[in-house]
Amino acid sequence: MDSTTTPPTTDVLSDVVAWIEQQLDQPLTLEQVAAQAGLSPYHFSRLFTARMGRSVMSHVRGRRLVRGARRLCHDPDLPLVELAFDCGFESQEAFTRAFKRVFGVSPGRFRSGFAVDPIEGQFPMTLPIAQDTSVIRLPELAKLPAFRVAGPTRRFDQATKAEIPQLWSALIGRLPFEGQVASWATYGVVSDVDQAEGGFQYMAGVGVEPDCVPPPGFSAMEIPAATYAVFRITLNGTALHPQVKQAMAMIWGELLPASGLKVIDGPDFELYDGRFDPQEPGSVIDFHVPVQA
Repeated sequence: MDSTTTPPTTDVLSDVVAWIEQQLDQPLTLEQVAAQAGLSPYHFSRLFTARMGRSVMSHVRGRRLVRGARRLCHDPDLPLVELAFDCGFESQEAFTRAFKRVFGVSPGRFRSGFAVDPIEGQFPMTLPIAQDTSVIRLPELAKLPAFRVAGPTRRFDQATKAEIPQLWSALIGRLPFEGQVASWATYGVVSDVDQAEGGFQYMAGVGVEPDCVPPPGFSAMEIPAATYAVFRITLNGTALHPQVKQAMAMIWGELLPASGLKVIDGPDFELYDGRFDPQEPGSVIDFHVPVQA
């Protein structure tokens, strides 16, 4: 390395991420963004991907799509072709394909009952903060009676689990609905795990009354009475999903084995109470794992 060259710092990258946010209406290339950082495209591309978890242009497209989704919600009469061009796509068809890959539904369908926030966490507009997520096991086991939940449900594997926020977008956009219990608590329920291949069923749901008929596209399931080990995840205000991923690795890889508890077959779930705000440092998720009493 040239002795006069100063290694790039995360402050440089942070400034460039903020600059990108101000240029989303303009044509952007990797070369232009790298030049803003004063680095070669190759060097900047490697730096950006390592810190943000995605390529430069994937980030640009994601931010444009998130902003486009907000415009869909706020301006229901906005022509899709106009929005497509504003988001930097060459045609409405290309925009629709890209939108569906990120949000799981077409732009027209998104207008009728989906929320942007769960997806935006996948494309943060600021640099993620390198900070460990706090996870502890609560000292007391929790004995819960059976209860019923309903919400959008899909089967995922390791290649597709990054699409889980699409379910939360679909759920939040439909709340409240008839038959929902008088609570804003939500549940991320994992069930029917394929232990050999790693596939699982996931529901983003809310508690419902026993006779509730879920809205179209939603399903219902019974969570049986069980005893749970509860792991409290305290968030730091940065992007939600990387923190949850890190927390789950700690829970299953370290905390559960160290507890001496025997995990039993049954749904496990994340509980988000009505005050949950993923952008607020100190918000908590209580992850419940059924164990032998």
